[in-house]
Amino acid sequence: MILAAGLGTRLLPLTKHTPKALVEIGGVTLLERTLGRLVEAGCDRVVINVHHHAESVSNFLSTQRPGAEVLVSVEPDGALETGGGLKKARHFFRGDRTILLHNVDVLSTIDLVVLAREHEASGALATLAVNRRPASRHLVFDESGLCGRIDTRTGYEEWARVPSRRHWRAGFTGIHALSPEILGRLTEEGAFSIVRAYLRLAASGARIEPRDVTGDRWMDVGTHERLDTARREWDGTA
Repeated sequence: MILAAGLGTRLLPLTKHTPKALVEIGGVTLLERTLGRLVEAGCDRVVINVHHHAESVSNFLSTQRPGAEVLVSVEPDGALETGGGLKKARHFFRGDRTILLHNVDVLSTIDLVVLAREHEASGALATLAVNRRPASRHLVFDESGLCGRIDTRTGYEEWARVPSRRHWRAGFTGIHALSPEILGRLTEEGAFSIVRAYLRLAASGARIEPRDVTGDRWMDVGTHERLDTARREWDGTA
Protein backbone atom coordinates (compact mmCIF):
# COMPACT_ATOMS: atom_id res chain seq x y z
CA MET A 1 0.00 0.00 0.00
CA ILE A 2 1.21 3.48 -0.89
CA LEU A 3 0.18 6.20 1.54
CA ALA A 4 -0.55 9.14 -0.76
CA ALA A 5 -3.50 10.98 0.81
CA GLY A 6 -1.55 13.71 2.63
CA LEU A 7 -2.14 17.40 1.93
CA GLY A 8 1.54 18.13 1.33
CA THR A 9 1.31 21.38 3.29
CA ARG A 10 5.08 21.59 3.74
CA LEU A 11 5.40 21.77 -0.04
CA LEU A 12 3.00 24.66 -0.57
CA PRO A 13 2.49 26.47 -2.91
CA LEU A 14 3.69 23.60 -5.15
CA THR A 15 0.98 21.30 -3.84
CA LYS A 16 -1.85 23.84 -4.10
CA HIS A 17 -2.73 22.50 -7.53
CA THR A 18 -0.57 19.36 -7.69
CA PRO A 19 -0.91 16.44 -5.25
CA LYS A 20 2.33 15.50 -3.54
CA ALA A 21 2.17 12.07 -5.16
CA LEU A 22 2.51 13.69 -8.60
CA VAL A 23 5.47 15.91 -7.76
CA GLU A 24 8.33 14.97 -10.10
CA ILE A 25 12.00 14.22 -9.57
CA GLY A 26 13.93 13.83 -12.79
CA GLY A 27 10.69 13.76 -14.77
CA VAL A 28 9.30 10.83 -12.77
CA THR A 29 6.54 11.32 -10.21
CA LEU A 30 6.94 10.20 -6.61
CA LEU A 31 3.97 7.89 -7.16
CA GLU A 32 5.59 6.21 -10.18
CA ARG A 33 8.84 5.72 -8.27
CA THR A 34 7.14 4.16 -5.26
CA LEU A 35 4.83 2.01 -7.35
CA GLY A 36 7.79 0.79 -9.39
CA ARG A 37 9.71 -0.15 -6.25
CA LEU A 38 6.80 -2.21 -4.93
CA VAL A 39 6.24 -3.98 -8.24
CA GLU A 40 9.96 -4.77 -8.49
CA ALA A 41 9.71 -6.29 -5.01
CA GLY A 42 7.03 -8.69 -6.27
CA CYS A 43 3.81 -6.93 -5.31
CA ASP A 44 1.05 -7.85 -7.76
CA ARG A 45 -1.65 -5.79 -6.03
CA VAL A 46 -1.04 -2.24 -4.82
CA VAL A 47 -3.52 -0.13 -2.88
CA ILE A 48 -3.12 3.66 -3.03
CA ASN A 49 -5.07 5.93 -0.70
CA VAL A 50 -5.98 9.40 -1.95
CA HIS A 51 -7.66 12.54 -0.64
CA HIS A 52 -5.95 15.77 -1.74
CA HIS A 53 -6.57 16.16 -5.50
CA ALA A 54 -7.87 12.59 -5.53
CA GLU A 55 -9.26 12.90 -9.04
CA SER A 56 -5.87 14.02 -10.41
CA VAL A 57 -4.17 10.99 -8.88
CA SER A 58 -6.86 8.61 -10.18
CA ASN A 59 -6.68 10.14 -13.67
CA PHE A 60 -2.90 9.78 -13.67
CA LEU A 61 -3.12 6.14 -12.62
CA SER A 62 -5.52 5.44 -15.48
CA THR A 63 -2.68 6.28 -17.91
CA GLN A 64 -0.16 3.94 -16.26
CA ARG A 65 0.69 0.29 -16.91
CA PRO A 66 2.54 -0.55 -13.70
CA GLY A 67 2.60 -4.35 -13.99
CA ALA A 68 0.33 -4.85 -10.99
CA GLU A 69 -3.32 -4.51 -10.11
CA VAL A 70 -3.83 -1.02 -8.67
CA LEU A 71 -6.74 -0.26 -6.34
CA VAL A 72 -7.58 3.23 -5.12
CA SER A 73 -8.93 3.90 -1.63
CA VAL A 74 -10.57 7.32 -1.60
CA GLU A 75 -10.81 9.32 1.63
CA PRO A 76 -13.36 11.98 0.63
CA ASP A 77 -13.97 13.54 4.04
CA GLY A 78 -10.34 14.14 4.98
CA ALA A 79 -7.00 12.38 5.07
CA LEU A 80 -7.12 9.55 7.62
CA GLU A 81 -3.36 9.49 8.36
CA THR A 82 -1.26 6.35 8.20
CA GLY A 83 -3.34 4.16 10.50
CA GLY A 84 -6.78 5.36 9.47
CA GLY A 85 -5.88 5.05 5.80
CA LEU A 86 -4.74 1.46 6.24
CA LYS A 87 -7.86 0.55 8.23
CA LYS A 88 -10.23 2.07 5.65
CA ALA A 89 -8.52 0.13 2.87
CA ARG A 90 -8.48 -3.21 4.71
CA HIS A 91 -11.11 -4.80 2.43
CA PHE A 92 -8.69 -4.46 -0.52
CA PHE A 93 -6.16 -6.86 1.00
CA ARG A 94 -6.29 -10.61 0.42
CA GLY A 95 -5.73 -11.35 4.09
CA ASP A 96 -3.10 -14.05 3.66
CA ARG A 97 -0.02 -12.14 2.52
CA THR A 98 2.53 -9.76 3.99
CA ILE A 99 1.60 -6.10 3.47
CA LEU A 100 4.29 -3.60 2.53
CA LEU A 101 3.31 -0.09 3.62
CA HIS A 102 5.25 2.77 1.99
CA ASN A 103 4.97 6.56 2.24
CA VAL A 104 4.77 8.15 -1.22
CA ASP A 105 7.29 10.88 -0.38
CA VAL A 106 10.10 8.50 0.59
CA LEU A 107 12.99 7.61 -1.71
CA SER A 108 15.26 4.73 -0.72
CA THR A 109 17.43 1.82 -1.75
CA ILE A 110 16.08 -0.31 1.11
CA ASP A 111 15.66 -3.91 -0.02
CA LEU A 112 11.91 -4.45 0.29
CA VAL A 113 12.17 -8.17 -0.45
CA VAL A 114 14.58 -8.68 2.44
CA LEU A 115 12.37 -6.56 4.70
CA ALA A 116 9.35 -8.75 3.89
CA ARG A 117 11.26 -12.02 4.25
CA GLU A 118 12.81 -11.06 7.57
CA HIS A 119 9.42 -9.94 8.81
CA GLU A 120 7.84 -13.26 7.87
CA ALA A 121 10.67 -15.23 9.45
CA SER A 122 10.41 -13.28 12.71
CA GLY A 123 6.71 -13.91 13.32
CA ALA A 124 6.28 -10.26 14.33
CA LEU A 125 3.02 -8.40 13.85
CA ALA A 126 4.89 -5.55 12.17
CA THR A 127 8.48 -4.82 11.18
CA LEU A 128 9.57 -1.20 10.83
CA ALA A 129 12.51 -0.14 8.67
CA VAL A 130 14.47 2.31 10.80
CA ASN A 131 17.83 4.04 10.61
CA ARG A 132 20.13 5.76 13.05
CA ARG A 133 20.14 9.36 11.88
CA PRO A 134 19.94 12.81 13.44
CA ALA A 135 16.25 13.52 13.97
CA SER A 136 13.92 15.20 16.45
CA ARG A 137 11.54 12.24 16.50
CA HIS A 138 12.70 8.78 17.44
CA LEU A 139 11.22 5.37 18.04
CA VAL A 140 12.67 3.46 20.99
CA PHE A 141 13.40 -0.27 20.84
CA ASP A 142 14.90 -2.89 23.09
CA GLU A 143 15.39 -6.63 22.72
CA SER A 144 11.60 -7.14 22.92
CA GLY A 145 10.81 -4.65 20.15
CA LEU A 146 9.06 -1.29 20.13
CA CYS A 147 8.62 0.31 23.52
CA GLY A 148 8.12 4.04 22.92
CA ARG A 149 8.53 7.18 20.90
CA ILE A 150 10.10 10.53 21.73
CA ASP A 151 9.85 13.97 20.13
CA THR A 152 12.78 16.00 21.42
CA ARG A 153 11.49 19.14 19.71
CA THR A 154 8.23 19.22 21.67
CA GLY A 155 9.19 17.09 24.65
CA TYR A 156 6.37 14.64 23.90
CA GLU A 157 6.89 11.01 24.91
CA GLU A 158 4.65 7.96 24.60
CA TRP A 159 5.48 4.56 26.00
CA ALA A 160 4.16 1.04 25.59
CA ARG A 161 6.31 -0.12 28.50
CA VAL A 162 9.47 0.71 30.39
CA PRO A 163 12.46 -0.10 28.15
CA SER A 164 15.31 -2.31 29.26
CA ARG A 165 18.80 -0.94 29.82
CA ARG A 166 19.79 -2.08 26.34
CA HIS A 167 17.31 0.16 24.53
CA TRP A 168 18.20 2.25 21.49
CA ARG A 169 16.67 4.99 19.34
CA ALA A 170 16.17 5.23 15.62
CA GLY A 171 14.34 7.30 13.06
CA PHE A 172 11.43 5.71 11.21
CA THR A 173 11.76 5.56 7.41
CA GLY A 174 8.05 5.38 6.57
CA ILE A 175 8.45 1.83 5.22
CA HIS A 176 7.07 -1.19 7.07
CA ALA A 177 6.07 -4.82 6.62
CA LEU A 178 2.87 -5.99 8.29
CA SER A 179 1.25 -9.32 8.99
CA PRO A 180 -2.35 -9.32 7.64
CA GLU A 181 -3.54 -10.12 11.17
CA ILE A 182 -3.00 -6.47 12.08
CA LEU A 183 -5.98 -5.40 9.95
CA GLY A 184 -8.37 -6.95 12.48
CA ARG A 185 -6.56 -5.43 15.44
CA LEU A 186 -6.83 -1.75 14.54
CA THR A 187 -9.44 -0.59 17.05
CA GLU A 188 -8.73 3.12 16.65
CA GLU A 189 -11.32 5.17 14.75
CA GLY A 190 -11.12 8.04 12.27
CA ALA A 191 -7.76 9.60 11.47
CA PHE A 192 -4.90 8.16 13.49
CA SER A 193 -1.20 7.44 13.26
CA ILE A 194 -0.22 3.81 12.76
CA VAL A 195 2.56 4.35 15.32
CA ARG A 196 -0.09 5.05 17.95
CA ALA A 197 -1.64 1.67 17.13
CA TYR A 198 1.78 0.00 17.20
CA LEU A 199 2.41 1.32 20.70
CA ARG A 200 -0.99 0.14 21.92
CA LEU A 201 -0.42 -3.30 20.42
CA ALA A 202 3.11 -3.48 21.82
CA ALA A 203 1.72 -2.65 25.28
CA SER A 204 -0.56 -5.69 24.98
CA GLY A 205 2.35 -7.97 24.09
CA ALA A 206 2.41 -7.82 20.29
CA ARG A 207 5.82 -7.94 18.66
CA ILE A 208 6.60 -4.75 16.75
CA GLU A 209 10.15 -5.27 15.53
CA PRO A 210 12.74 -2.97 13.96
CA ARG A 211 14.90 -3.66 10.94
CA ASP A 212 17.96 -1.43 11.04
CA VAL A 213 18.63 -0.19 7.51
CA THR A 214 21.28 2.35 8.46
CA GLY A 215 23.62 2.59 5.49
CA ASP A 216 20.94 2.23 2.84
CA ARG A 217 20.24 5.40 0.92
CA TRP A 218 17.06 7.09 2.17
CA MET A 219 15.37 10.45 1.88
CA ASP A 220 12.04 11.96 2.90
CA VAL A 221 11.23 14.62 0.30
CA GLY A 222 8.34 16.24 2.17
CA THR A 223 9.89 19.73 2.32
CA HIS A 224 11.10 22.16 -0.36
CA GLU A 225 14.68 21.90 0.85
CA ARG A 226 14.75 18.10 0.68
CA LEU A 227 12.90 18.07 -2.63
CA ASP A 228 15.52 20.41 -4.11
CA THR A 229 18.26 18.14 -2.75
CA ALA A 230 16.61 15.08 -4.27
CA ARG A 231 16.30 16.79 -7.64
CA ARG A 232 20.03 17.59 -7.57
CA GLU A 233 21.36 14.36 -6.14
CA TRP A 234 18.95 11.48 -6.65
CA ASP A 235 19.35 9.32 -9.70
CA GLY A 236 17.69 6.14 -10.91
CA THR A 237 14.09 5.27 -10.06
CA ALA A 238 14.49 4.40 -6.37
